[in-house]
Amino acid sequence: MKVYEIESEFGLDQLKVAEHPIPNPRSGEVRIKMRAVSLNARDLGVIDGFYNPILNSPLIPVSDGVGEVVALGEHTSRFKIGDRVSGIFTQSWISGEPTQENWVSSLGSPLDGLLAEYVVLPEEGLVRVPDLLTDEEAATLPCAGVTAWHAIVEEGKVKAGETVVIQGTGGVSLFALQFAKLHGAQVIITSSSDEKLKRAKGLGADFGINYLKTPEWDKAVLELTGGRGADHIVDLGGSSTLNKSIVALRVGGRISLVGGLSGFQVEGFEIIPAILRKARLQAINVGSRDMFETMNRAVEQNGLRPIIDAVFPFEQSVEALQYLAKGTHFGKICIKL
Repeated sequence: MKVYEIESEFGLDQLKVAEHPIPNPRSGEVRIKMRAVSLNARDLGVIDGFYNPILNSPLIPVSDGVGEVVALGEHTSRFKIGDRVSGIFTQSWISGEPTQENWVSSLGSPLDGLLAEYVVLPEEGLVRVPDLLTDEEAATLPCAGVTAWHAIVEEGKVKAGETVVIQGTGGVSLFALQFAKLHGAQVIITSSSDEKLKRAKGLGADFGINYLKTPEWDKAVLELTGGRGADHIVDLGGSSTLNKSIVALRVGGRISLVGGLSGFQVEGFEIIPAILRKARLQAINVGSRDMFETMNRAVEQNGLRPIIDAVFPFEQSVEALQYLAKGTHFGKICIKL
């Protein structure tokens, strides 16, 4: 079978096709014929050596995907041949709060990922995906979908009538928009593109703020909320956005820290505004299998369809990652096998 892997050096130019034997499932495992994968910013970080700068052995990247169960190991009972399944991002995080040990079981680093024709995973680390979704749509769920669900529903407990600010129009952002609207919230989207803001409004966003034209977007949020501030802000910007997110927050509001698109160190962090607003900052690191399965039920029952920007063939996986690196996409980028 064919896989993409980094063998001895980091960098997208080092991602090469290799031939591996088709793996056989052991006890408690299943073999999956991959149908589609989706890409996340984390995948680029893994390939560039940002998350783990030590490459002890070849690594297959990419954490998110969907495939068909084609073989069962002994003592498996959760799935049958032909089931369409997706791996959970953190293979050992089944339910409840995460533990330190969970972080060594994430797909795509340190465990091998899914950019391969076949993979073998423990049945405990898999979920069935909604029947209404295409393979590409289902492949977008494990990281972007679950992260947004965790932020908006599990931790945020967003309710009808509340105001949610969401930064950007990538995969997590658009899932957060969809889940917030599903729960009856008013949504404000920020972006550097008027065209993307227009498309986000087509998905249900109530207001759009172009942060290039309106650098003080935090004050714009206050104006839109009559001076009250947002109930919940999904912060993906990191270093350049966190202080403004605090200013835009209502007293007692919540900020979900999801990403660091502008950097992961916040210089000049302003403590007083955070204290005055009794700001609650909750870091979000994807989610558990229980969250994934709960989200899937909501997706199925409400007919929610993930937003896909582009689909590349398996043979153009490097080109797909290069396209992701440009940062011009609206929604998710997928690779079809």
